[in-house]
Amino acid sequence: DEVAVAGGGPPQRAQDPADQGGGGGGGEAFIAEAEESRGPPLAQLNIGHSAAEVVRASKQARVRGPFRESYLSPAQSVKPPAQAAAALPRDKLNPPTPSIYLESKRDAFSPVLLQFCTDPKNPITVIRGLAGSLRLNLGLFSTKTLVQASGEQPVEVRSQVQQPSDQNWDTSRSRQVWPCESSRSHTTIAKYAQYQASSFQEALQEDKDSEDEEAEEPDSTTETPPSNPDQKSHQIIKFGTNIDLSDAKRWRPQLQELLKLPAFMRVSSAGNMLSHVGHTILGMNTVQLYMKVPGSRTPGHQENNNFCSVNINIGPGDCEWFAVHEHHWETISGFCDRHGVDYLTGSWWPVLDDLYGSNIPVYRFVQRPGDLVWINAGTVHWVQATGWCNNIAWNVGPLTAYQYQLALERYEWNEVKNVKSIVPMIHVSWNVARTVKISDPDLYKMIKYCLMQSIKHCQVQRESLVRAGKKIAYQGRVKDEPAYYCNECDVEVFNILFVTSETGGRNTYLVHCEGCARRRSGALHGVVVLEQYKTEELMQIYDSFTLVASPGSR
Repeated sequence: DEVAVAGGGPPQRAQDPADQGGGGGGGEAFIAEAEESRGPPLAQLNIGHSAAEVVRASKQARVRGPFRESYLSPAQSVKPPAQAAAALPRDKLNPPTPSIYLESKRDAFSPVLLQFCTDPKNPITVIRGLAGSLRLNLGLFSTKTLVQASGEQPVEVRSQVQQPSDQNWDTSRSRQVWPCESSRSHTTIAKYAQYQASSFQEALQEDKDSEDEEAEEPDSTTETPPSNPDQKSHQIIKFGTNIDLSDAKRWRPQLQELLKLPAFMRVSSAGNMLSHVGHTILGMNTVQLYMKVPGSRTPGHQENNNFCSVNINIGPGDCEWFAVHEHHWETISGFCDRHGVDYLTGSWWPVLDDLYGSNIPVYRFVQRPGDLVWINAGTVHWVQATGWCNNIAWNVGPLTAYQYQLALERYEWNEVKNVKSIVPMIHVSWNVARTVKISDPDLYKMIKYCLMQSIKHCQVQRESLVRAGKKIAYQGRVKDEPAYYCNECDVEVFNILFVTSETGGRNTYLVHCEGCARRRSGALHGVVVLEQYKTEELMQIYDSFTLVASPGSR
């Protein structure tokens, strides 16, 4: 199941055992047709060729088994080279976090800010006091306002053991471990608000009881009792997570307030790949809210498909963040494997000494109320609340080559690991090519290559179906139609859908990928094959997608 990633390039597609044998070294076997081939063969295509040449070569190639070429070309990688392996001194293992202090509203809208945040060298950026400089009304996201707006709305609750942020003990509290336990339940915003407030009151009372003078007048800036939550560690606390603020009517004032942010940070903008999905992906192209008490943990993870993320602390308390550059995700994944926890889908909290021992620098900082944290593409991060606070967060996909490459790399790795890619990257790539003018040559080449590979996939698949005498019915897409995923293996199914109708209910149709459809029936009996785009339509988008001159070069 493991796939070696050579030289930090994109993961190679796993070779299906069925592909091997007779194919010369387990690759695809191309059998040239007897007819004289016009134009380059499939293996020699590049993005300079026209759509007609790509289609022709795909028709002429005979591919045994599924067509499994990657959507990424290793030659196009824009990842910064990994640092030398020399052991780093301790101060280099705790580098300062890239931080920006905005003097004025004008600073927030400077193109320099976008460049800084999306620079592959900066895994995470904290923008201090952003809410103040943009005059964001964070009170709209306070617990009191949330209860008034939608008190009955469901909240997912994680029950966790409260412990210091740089520790994670096993159940017997005898040693530090990676797996991070939490059980799941559900409540409402109003009920969690009650819990959050009473937890705060209890802490105040405990401080009074211990005759801590400062408790008489809590720090007015944070309203956080000065007691150290670490002292009464190991009690069970509840974290209110993934509260959905996507309802545009109910949350209108809140969502409108976020339009004050610079375009590249907004939930929706023309330069955000997630605004080209064409449908809602909860928590990615919509806002989610988190309600916390001290000790609430968001365990280690990279964002879905390595997209960037924006997180604003509403307050009144602070959060502590830990972050590691994307370079090191495989080492961290290896630690997860050794500790018996799934890197992509499990719950884990890194043991810092393990990271330092592997020469991995960890960024560590405090996010205060009004601070915005920008998590760059692929950054591994984990967060713990040190006070009572709410946070809001969503994802963005800036149109940069680095973001696009990392998103596609994770898309292909997810397929290897049988994990669903929440972002349908092939669908998004075609939408971007159709509607966005791209002036960055690296990004343009990557998207064009992905589209070329997509046409090859569709055409090779189409040819084998036609040759086998399978009827393909055209059914064009309608507005707001979502992307499709295989009902069995969760892989994105683009353009050519293998559909079965389930017995029992009328109009219950299930979409499958070709592999899973053939596992049901090798000859595809009882499977209807639908095509969502005419070949000419994809050819036209492909040929019309050209590099435009950048605004600065005119």
